[in-house]
Amino acid sequence: MKVSQTKTIVFITGAFVTNNCWDEWIPYFESKGYKCIAPPWPYKDSTAEILRQGNSDKNIASNNLSGLTEYYANIIRQQPERPIVVGHSMGGLIVQLLLQRDLAAAGVAIHPVPPKGVISTKFSFVKAAWGPLGFFTSRHKPFMMSFKQWQYAFTNGMSLNDQQNSYQRFCTPESKMVSRNTLSKAAKIDFKKGHEPLLITSGSIDRVIPASLNKTNFKKYKNNNSITGYKEFEGRNHFVLGQPTWKEDAVYILGWLNSY
Repeated sequence: MKVSQTKTIVFITGAFVTNNCWDEWIPYFESKGYKCIAPPWPYKDSTAEILRQGNSDKNIASNNLSGLTEYYANIIRQQPERPIVVGHSMGGLIVQLLLQRDLAAAGVAIHPVPPKGVISTKFSFVKAAWGPLGFFTSRHKPFMMSFKQWQYAFTNGMSLNDQQNSYQRFCTPESKMVSRNTLSKAAKIDFKKGHEPLLITSGSIDRVIPASLNKTNFKKYKNNNSITGYKEFEGRNHFVLGQPTWKEDAVYILGWLNSY
């Protein structure tokens, strides 16, 4: 089946946010004829405000990358057709892992966390990643990003009011193990293996996942019989899903999917 004939999309949320980050994306794609779902991560099926109260901290801390990947694999298997998978940040890495397992008709990785072995030495990347990795701290307690860290890592370039509103609405505690697992075999991609169409997007002012890192990720794919696309958007930070420009990105992604 051609990608343009696939009408199911599974949106995969990234770390540190709730699945309502897709609240504007889902109606847009549904208006174009798609059936869309955005399942929450395990133990995160609640509002950011409730999750920040800490009642689910121990459960959230137990999440890991392999478990999350299998969690979404099981959701995909329940769909009536192989869906398109669209993920942001850690969700973007999960998109790459699911595509590697031939579980999706196509994948879109929006500012994806890089697979094992794809790294950046940029200061902003190291600074933004150090806290979530939580080295020298207990893995049994999740990491909660401070508002100052949110400003630096997610919402740089936005007004203070928008930064505050987005932090209150979206920011949640997160498992340190998920971040640490990106350095393990759980995040390994076989870049020579054939795969269904994959689009990787990046943002010019993203501090967490610099555009150069996403470009390196893209260039690693070596199978000439597979379609791999790349697009850098000007002025996008890591909060790309909630920026006022989100629809421009969605329109581009839809056009790219419809071209195959």
